[in-house]
Amino acid sequence: MPRPEVLERIKEAEQEADEIVEEAEENREARISEARKEAEDIRNEAEEEAAELHEERLADAREEIEAEREKLLAEGEQEREQLENRAEQNTEEVVEYVVDLFQEAVHAQT
Repeated sequence: MPRPEVLERIKEAEQEADEIVEEAEENREARISEARKEAEDIRNEAEEEAAELHEERLADAREEIEAEREKLLAEGEQEREQLENRAEQNTEEVVEYVVDLFQEAVHAQT
């Protein structure tokens, strides 16, 4: 093969290699861009799911707190009613006791 043909084939091979390298770099950049976008989408989705889970847990905690609050209020109301009933039952005895003390005090002065 003559020398000019060999040089021409070498130039063509180099040009073809350059084109392959350029295409590979373009593909690499495109893949990197796609991967970054996909990673961003995954991160955004994970953040949204985390926010939803956080809101659900917060709502559950609020429900539990409200249920406990209602329970404590009901128990407090029941205890208050029991104390009022006992106080009412003791009212007559207390009045009698105070009257007796008063009478004793009056008799002691006379």
